[in-house]
Amino acid sequence: MNVQDKVVAITGGAQGLGLSMAECFAAKGAKLALIDLNEERLEEAVAACKALGGDAKAYKANVSDEASVEKLFADIIADYGTLDVLINNAGITRDGLMVKAKDGEIQKRMSLQEWQMVIDVNLTGVFLCGREAATKMIECDSKGVIINVSSLSKAGNMGQTNYSAAKAGVAAMTVTWAKELARYGIRSAGIAPGFIATEMVKSMKPEALEKMEKMIPLRRLGEPSEIGLTAIYIVENDYYSGRTIEMDGAMRI
Repeated sequence: MNVQDKVVAITGGAQGLGLSMAECFAAKGAKLALIDLNEERLEEAVAACKALGGDAKAYKANVSDEASVEKLFADIIADYGTLDVLINNAGITRDGLMVKAKDGEIQKRMSLQEWQMVIDVNLTGVFLCGREAATKMIECDSKGVIINVSSLSKAGNMGQTNYSAAKAGVAAMTVTWAKELARYGIRSAGIAPGFIATEMVKSMKPEALEKMEKMIPLRRLGEPSEIGLTAIYIVENDYYSGRTIEMDGAMRI
């Protein structure tokens, strides 16, 4: 698929990896539907994408709310007339050990709320957006692509019971959708980033960053633009479907 003039929807598109991917697509002439809850950052992201040569519109939506998601994709179709690509990127973390104890005394447990918040956004949100995107692609006869952003943590990561479970589910849905949607000409693929130099990560203490980099065989963090290039590759390669690319610098958890 040639990215030029294609309609690309990105959840969590106002910042971090979402914005970086949006900028990569904008530079190749795509039309961006940027989705987030932060209206101020959304407007800044739209301006950044337009400055790079792409069209862009802002959409405020809660990806974990069914009615909000249904309205969101109806609005995108009303504005652009079709949908070619969805990048399911929105996500949150609420890290912590499932159970923390000392000398036989329980000190803290992951709360149901901490579990549910992450599952709602990172798993249910991906399902809802993926379902609506597939629906619109079929209705518009668009041979589209759904890209789900998973994580290296999908293999299981200490302190991330909720996040790891959600990201493993995202990877599994990616395969399932690739098989189910192929009959309509729709592809589904995933990206599982490792440690990427987003604003949030770069704000960590220098000693923590140094320790993190030493864990990575390539001895550096990934650049957000490298995740954007991966998304471009998936969209442009019409035979890529049903697999998740691990962008982790050869690191394994």
